[in-house]
Amino acid sequence: MLDILLITFPFFALVLAGYLAARRRMLPLEAIGGLNTFVLFFALPCMLYRFGASTPIAQLLDPAAVLTWALCALLVVAGTIKLTLNARIRWNDAAFGALVAAFPNTGFMGVPLLVALLGARAAGPAILTILIDLLVTSSVCIALSRLDGADEHGAAQAGKKALKGVALNPMPWAIVLGGLSSALGVQPVAPVMDTIALLADAASPVALFTIGAVLARSQSAAAGEDHGRMPAADFVPPALIKLLVHPLLVWGVGTAARAAGLPLDPFTLTVMVLVAALPSASNVSLLAERFGADNGRIARIILLTTAAAFLTFSGAVALLKQG
Repeated sequence: MLDILLITFPFFALVLAGYLAARRRMLPLEAIGGLNTFVLFFALPCMLYRFGASTPIAQLLDPAAVLTWALCALLVVAGTIKLTLNARIRWNDAAFGALVAAFPNTGFMGVPLLVALLGARAAGPAILTILIDLLVTSSVCIALSRLDGADEHGAAQAGKKALKGVALNPMPWAIVLGGLSSALGVQPVAPVMDTIALLADAASPVALFTIGAVLARSQSAAAGEDHGRMPAADFVPPALIKLLVHPLLVWGVGTAARAAGLPLDPFTLTVMVLVAALPSASNVSLLAERFGADNGRIARIILLTTAAAFLTFSGAVALLKQG
């Protein structure tokens, strides 16, 4: 366990550093948007492209892995909504609570962390889960969030808006371009590839630092909007689903799929279980704010899962290595 904590500690320490820098205003809150832009549009796409280009195309187009991950994500969404939907938490808030319970922080944290723990081979399955969460999980939850609206076409319009957002997101395109490079065996010329490598190397530390800064900004904004103490029942259950139920569900469904004869590689299943054990994706807070959901609740879930994942994620790694 100690050797695992020694690997995971720097990743969570960088998140804490970003959080403290923003909380103490060493990093101006206005600068966080610039960091986010650098990571989302420059560094992270280059990192994903590089991993995609060096990953066998079969790993990026694994039907058994796609089916397992998508089914578990939809089950988490359905279960979280059923558990949290009530007179106070309506469809909009319940849908984004479900998204934050089902969408791990794979891009900013998961890919570099899993590669550090398991080697470069872990990038393929992790990248595959990003595509599914961007294309399927996010779109379904955004569509469900519109069911409160009076417009009967609200869910369909929200789904189209979600797909448009995916089309403008550079991450899936970087993965697709990396997959094409892998399939065709071609790469950009050396100077371009060296530029991509420099940006890719910057992705992990800047992304982790930015996660912490975004969490601090979200918490600060939520505190300014609070009209009373939020009950723990509003944000603790989705956090527990994210850190405990989601990885157990992926392990159970994946194990059942293998027993039923699906060609799901054991290493791929291990990677997917660990991806599910990651904390919630910090960009869900931005989506919740855009669609008018209770961002204070979402920020608390993300913050709680990120803080607790240092132990729960490390524990999941230790358990899987023993198995």
